Amino acid sequence: MSEKEIDLTYPQRAALLLLAVGQDRASAVLKHMGPKEVQLIGSTMAGLGAISPEMVDAVLEEFITRIKDETGLGINSDEFIRNMLTGALGADKAGSIIDRILLGANSKGIEQLKWLDTRSIADLIRLEHPQIVAIILSLLDSDQAADVLALLPENMRSDILMRIATMEGIQPAALKELDEIMEKQLTGSDGMKSSSVGGVDTVANILNFMEGSVSEHIMEDINDNNAVLGQEIMDKMFVFEDLSTVDDRGIQTLLREISTDRLLLALRGVDDSLKDKIFGNMSRRAAEMLKDDLEAAPPARLSEVESAQKEILGIAKKLADAGEIMLGSGSGDELV
Repeated sequence: MSEKEIDLTYPQRAALLLLAVGQDRASAVLKHMGPKEVQLIGSTMAGLGAISPEMVDAVLEEFITRIKDETGLGINSDEFIRNMLTGALGADKAGSIIDRILLGANSKGIEQLKWLDTRSIADLIRLEHPQIVAIILSLLDSDQAADVLALLPENMRSDILMRIATMEGIQPAALKELDEIMEKQLTGSDGMKSSSVGGVDTVANILNFMEGSVSEHIMEDINDNNAVLGQEIMDKMFVFEDLSTVDDRGIQTLLREISTDRLLLALRGVDDSLKDKIFGNMSRRAAEMLKDDLEAAPPARLSEVESAQKEILGIAKKLADAGEIMLGSGSGDELV
């Protein structure tokens, strides 16, 4: 395996493989992916830059080797798909889509929902029972769910998130019925197995993508109703200041993916520990320039600062999903 190939991230390997197999085959593969996976692969393709024959050879060799190892007679196809997705996207990201592919392989309504804009989704589900809304938001990506939740009536939000946080799963018949309802509403399915959705982690991720004052208000409501549940959610949330807990290598990886302008805006008003962490992982000259720019920068709107912070958090989460950085204190082995 070449040294260049080893340096590629898993999304880069997947993107390079799709580029190598040609437009028609790549299109056929992408049809089986959700909007977020398509966006990740597409943006990764666009950012690959120069591709050497050695890189292509190494990726193809790795893929063929894995296929030979996994696809003999009597293969457990579900296990192969799980291993393939985990290897391509990392355990955390793969875990969020395995159920959709294996446990809801023939669904149409719910999958169509994910391709709609957030306003259309909100309009479609706002009159549904709160438990139905909770299930649907659980099946969306966290940032998309956060945008939809922000468009729903304020008095619904904390109730819906509490339902998601205490959700333990969906029975096959219920998930199938929900899929059929969504398919009918979308003017459009079977073979459905149970899917594990919801939970405290889902709520924390949704709140991480919501505007600061809105998420704070929702958390107040949840704490008023169930203080224990509220604390569990807070323990799982990862906010911008928590980047100070990322190790130096992770910070350096993150800094390579964000622009100086967005970083300058995002660092307004954060505590010194995070600033020191950022400065300590830059060159001395770059750190001095950033410090000077921070001191000379005019006041900025809080909404603009929060937007820049959420953008950087989004990049950090993608890097964590790809296994390139670890978010959190490092006391556990879970990527968030």
